[in-house]
Amino acid sequence: MGNQIELLQGTLDLMILKTLALGPMHGWGISQRIQQVSEEVLQVGQGSLYPALARLEQRGWIASE
Repeated sequence: MGNQIELLQGTLDLMILKTLALGPMHGWGISQRIQQVSEEVLQVGQGSLYPALARLEQRGWIASE
């Protein structure tokens, strides 16, 4: 089960990083872009998105203002 959670977190992290490669964006915009690109299949809730953003920032992969 732990490996599955890490895989899901890694997938979300990658989707966030891919979205941010387009340019700076706030959380709501990231969520909307992922939903748009997935043709409404994926919806990232705040309970998943903001911990992922914090995790990426803690690792030094993104910065926030």
